[in-house]
Amino acid sequence: MKFRTITRHFREGLKNIFRNGWMTVASIGAVTTTLILVGAFLALMLNLNEMANKIEEDVEIKAIIDVTADEDQITALGEQIENINEVDTVVFSSKDDELQNLIESMGEEGRTWEMFEQDNPLNHAYIVRTTDPLDTMAIAAEIESYESVDEVNYGKDVVQNLFKFNEYARNIGLAIIVGLVFTAIFLISNTIKLTIMARSKEIGIMKLVGATNGFIRWPFFIEGMLLGVLGSIIPIAVILTGYYYLVNNIGDRINFTFVELLPFNPFAWQLSLLILGIGTFIGVWGSVMSVRKFLKV
Repeated sequence: MKFRTITRHFREGLKNIFRNGWMTVASIGAVTTTLILVGAFLALMLNLNEMANKIEEDVEIKAIIDVTADEDQITALGEQIENINEVDTVVFSSKDDELQNLIESMGEEGRTWEMFEQDNPLNHAYIVRTTDPLDTMAIAAEIESYESVDEVNYGKDVVQNLFKFNEYARNIGLAIIVGLVFTAIFLISNTIKLTIMARSKEIGIMKLVGATNGFIRWPFFIEGMLLGVLGSIIPIAVILTGYYYLVNNIGDRINFTFVELLPFNPFAWQLSLLILGIGTFIGVWGSVMSVRKFLKV
């Protein structure tokens, strides 16, 4: 496509925006409203996804070693676990380490366990982390079948419910975002369709004098793209301002280790590009949907 033709298409697309007046304002308003909701859900879902990932990464398998196992058997068991492809790390925890961890985890009540320091009733253990947290249950079952393993703990019911909840939350969030995007596409499509209907005679004349479909549709594509870009500006400003406030005024007050907001930078740039990309997609796709049937002259 020649540069002069590209310039002409952009010029016509800009003219269409100013020519349509309140219809343009309505389109930008529809995109803006939708993208504010989409941007808010995106920010929420990306943070929830990061929190879910951190929780999943903290899931570990504790393989409690049989009290009758000697040093060679303990070493052989560790090597056997390390040879599992899906295993990321294997850390040996002696029974003294296990007792100390128990005392520290129970706070004031843990002092009652200090009397067992001389005659420790706990077992040695291996702390295992998988490369993919979703493999935890399968790896735990495999380790449990090994000799020298007394039992395997990983919070079976809690882990299963956690993974299910994270999956449901991600799917629901994605469905809401997709639904909002398609709503915006529908609104943009109808708005541009009204502007095309007003120019249907002009389009027909252009077709009769030999104009190609591409030549006719490009200005409308550019108009839709510009509507999407213009409709993205306010949502980006609103979402980033709100997120900056949250990070700086609320983020430090959260006391849960797994609840941590993503840092403003580079998250702000990533979210801005996502919103801008969605806005552009909404505008262009809305134009595609509305122009198509008017070119059948």
